[in-house]
Amino acid sequence: MMAAEKRTRTVTGKVISNKADKTITVLVERKEKHPIYGKFVTRSTKLHAHDEQNECQMGDTVTVAESRPLSKSKSWTLVKIEDQAVKV
Repeated sequence: MMAAEKRTRTVTGKVISNKADKTITVLVERKEKHPIYGKFVTRSTKLHAHDEQNECQMGDTVTVAESRPLSKSKSWTLVKIEDQAVKV
């Protein structure tokens, strides 16, 4: 019997805060169909992710992966920065 391949869950979202040390807050948005009316509604989730090098800036689009709990609210880690925010 072959062992099942474990896949890590990843999501993509926008960095809305990088104020904490080695932690970023990522806003992940998704569209869900309303069960009765059929209209697509935007739902969002805020995730705290580990950013070891403090390399993310606010407005960056990033991919984060689920990991073991690193603190009370942080159980995601930064995988890669998809798109850098424009510096003004």
